[in-house]
Amino acid sequence: MTPSSPLDIVLAASDVTGLSPTLIAWLLVGVVVAVSLAVLAGFRRRALRKVDTAQEQMAALIQAQTEMQGRIAAIADIFGTRQYELNQSINQRIDGMTQRIGASITEQTRQTHENLRTLQERLAVIDTAQTNIQSLAKDMAGLQQILANKQTRGAFGQGRMETIIADGLPQGAYAFQATLSNASRPDCIIHMPNGQPGLAIDAKFPLEAWNAMRAAQSPELKRQASLLFRRDLDVHIKDIAGKYLIPGETQDTAFLFVPSESIFADIHEHFESIVQKAHRSRVVIVSPSLLLLSIQVIQAILRDHRMREQAHLIQAEVVRLMEDLSRLDERVRKLHGHFTTTQKDVDDILISSDKLKRRGAKIEALELQDTRSTASDEAGTGAAPSTPSPAPGSRAGSLKLRVVDED
Repeated sequence: MTPSSPLDIVLAASDVTGLSPTLIAWLLVGVVVAVSLAVLAGFRRRALRKVDTAQEQMAALIQAQTEMQGRIAAIADIFGTRQYELNQSINQRIDGMTQRIGASITEQTRQTHENLRTLQERLAVIDTAQTNIQSLAKDMAGLQQILANKQTRGAFGQGRMETIIADGLPQGAYAFQATLSNASRPDCIIHMPNGQPGLAIDAKFPLEAWNAMRAAQSPELKRQASLLFRRDLDVHIKDIAGKYLIPGETQDTAFLFVPSESIFADIHEHFESIVQKAHRSRVVIVSPSLLLLSIQVIQAILRDHRMREQAHLIQAEVVRLMEDLSRLDERVRKLHGHFTTTQKDVDDILISSDKLKRRGAKIEALELQDTRSTASDEAGTGAAPSTPSPAPGSRAGSLKLRVVDED
């Protein structure tokens, strides 16, 4: 049985050892105290070791902290330097990007303004063109209204024909709405030179059937309109040949004026039989360009006729010109004779001048020779120089005295 208290332990020990329980108790107490002291000493040494270890750890920690603080300071300096460099680099890049962006924005703004200005100019041109188109549309509408009426359409063709003729021929070379001997009135008569018969021109082209043919939608309507146009044109050509071709009064050929180049081309392309029939009837279908060309040919013929009429005047003027040329030649020859005489007199004067020049040279040579001889005589005798008296009849002395007198 295991003792459950210290007293039981002491009693058991006393029984075993034969000692008194008090002594055993004190022994136990001492043992306990010794054990306690030993334990306390162990605890103390352990505590001291722990304190030393803690101090060493603290010192290590302090050293590590110091090193860490130094590293942190170095890292902080490095980070500060790097951050400054990074800020400088970022600022430089931002400044460069700002400049590039500013330059790009300025260039884009300039290009935008330039494009807007060009766009405004083009819009102005477009507005002008639109205005012209609107005006042209109004003119076309007015022209359509004019061409819708037969009388106004005839007046339009006649007005265009009259403009071409009036611009190409002088006054008096043509007549509008002249009455012929058969009481017919062509739209224009061009007077030919040398008493030749006049050229009749008709400007009343039948456009009703032509407009109907152009406006036809179906082939059947177009064929009917084509037949109607062929018939009207045939009738009109017969009327021109019967009314305006008068022997001895008009030319044996008359003009049928078509006021449109496109109509003229379509007629020659699709109605060749009508064109051939008009040629057989001595009626020539002309467009504005062909009429202008014909007027230019007639103008050249009239100019040649006027030059021939004025040929005698030209000959008289040529005769007068030849008389003036003969008179001018005579006067030039007289002036040449005067110049020849004057040249001969000038040559004689030059000859006399040369003689005088040579004579003066001889006189100067004689004076120098006399002076030199006198100087040599005086040098030989040692006498003072004196002026020798000229000998009577000496030519050199007389020449010298004459020269001295002239000086």
